[in-house]
Amino acid sequence: MIEEIAAYIQNRIKDLHPDTGLILGSGLGDVANSIKDQIVIPYTEIPNFPRSTVAGHKGMMVIGKIHNHTVVCLQGRFHLYEGHNPQVINTAIEVLKVLGIKQLIVTNAAGSLNIDFEPGSIMMISDHINFSSRSPLVGPNEEQFGPRFPSMLKAYSPKLRNRMRHIAALLDITLHEGVYAMVLGPNFETPAEIRAFKILGGDAVGMSTVPEVICAARCKIEVIGLSVITNYGSGMTLDPLSHEETLMQSQKASADLTRLILEFLKD
Repeated sequence: MIEEIAAYIQNRIKDLHPDTGLILGSGLGDVANSIKDQIVIPYTEIPNFPRSTVAGHKGMMVIGKIHNHTVVCLQGRFHLYEGHNPQVINTAIEVLKVLGIKQLIVTNAAGSLNIDFEPGSIMMISDHINFSSRSPLVGPNEEQFGPRFPSMLKAYSPKLRNRMRHIAALLDITLHEGVYAMVLGPNFETPAEIRAFKILGGDAVGMSTVPEVICAARCKIEVIGLSVITNYGSGMTLDPLSHEETLMQSQKASADLTRLILEFLKD
């Protein structure tokens, strides 16, 4: 099935050979507007490809050029809370692998667990904690994509993080660094859960990204992860949380996120 999906996409993009993947989080789809000579493929047109159902996720694959890189952008991701089997996420990453992706940029909207990481800012992910208790690698292992027991030691590429750190300084963009904690969702966390996640080492919390990174690490795809901080965690302020607030804050930070990614892809 993976080969068939990849063959369909390759047939649509002709002689383009992608090297970079982009997965865009809630309200962060505007990065795709910077892709030149776009070929847009709705997920609904790709045989056996999963569907995205969340507001702020367009459900489009956008392929084209950013500087000298050919990019496959997933404008809309697949969350476990939508009812997807975790292996669906593995399917998407394995398709990118077959298409030739060598590096993957993942973005998300996240709540801050660190009082110094204010809404509207950006956090580069240094590591993650999987509180969802789900792994996309459960089930039969396809050895051509990676080992049965892949290491997560350098799941977030030190080389790519060093480059992004340098770019943020060059562009005078504040770039926090920290640990991303994934929960299953779709409800927001309780104040007690937020306190627990902080004690256990989390700096931001969200409902995505970790399954994609696990799959990419297994496939030997280098990953850089960026979280747009949209709110403080429940109980850290008196304000109630909402998905609408998440989308609004994502839009505020999207300009800086776009600048970071475009500069990153100049190399």
